[in-house]
Amino acid sequence: MAERKYGEPAPETHTTIRSADWDSEDLSGQKHERVAFVNVDMTETSSRGAVFHECTFSGVRFNASVHSDTAFTNCTFKRCTFFDAAFTGCKFVGSVFDDCTFDLLKVEGGDWSFVGLPGADLHSASFRDVRMREADLTGARGAGVTLRGVDLSGATLHRADLSRGDLRGSDLSSLDPFTVKLKDAVIDIPQAVTIATLLGLQVRSD
Repeated sequence: MAERKYGEPAPETHTTIRSADWDSEDLSGQKHERVAFVNVDMTETSSRGAVFHECTFSGVRFNASVHSDTAFTNCTFKRCTFFDAAFTGCKFVGSVFDDCTFDLLKVEGGDWSFVGLPGADLHSASFRDVRMREADLTGARGAGVTLRGVDLSGATLHRADLSRGDLRGSDLSSLDPFTVKLKDAVIDIPQAVTIATLLGLQVRSD
């Protein structure tokens, strides 16, 4: 089970929505706090400006859903599917994912700082211009992942596999090149300098 930063327990929920069919519904503007969503079908749902705070999602299907400027703050996701889901400008600060699938997930902008994604299979996921400060990506299986312009400062990347990934423009200052797999990853010149420095090399122009 993925743990929250500093070992804090998951927030207790007060109400439960179970086995509801929300397929293709518009969730824009809705607000839910400390709600447990169990086996809810959110396939092809859409939202703009919705708020889910300290909620728990268990076995929820987010497949092909589209969300803009929606907040999922300090939430817990267990065994959820995010196939072809898209999140633009969304906030997931402090949320934790456990045993979820992220095939073809697309994330554009937003704040995913302090998220817990240890061991997550992100090989076909795409994160662009996302803030992921102090995210836990321990052991993440990201061979082929897209991480373009992502702020990974302070992130935990121990034993992560980022081979063949597109990492250009991302902050790699927290990366340990001795423990992270980087074979055939695509990086830019400033990142090459950063990694060389982390390897103890001296970079000179003359």
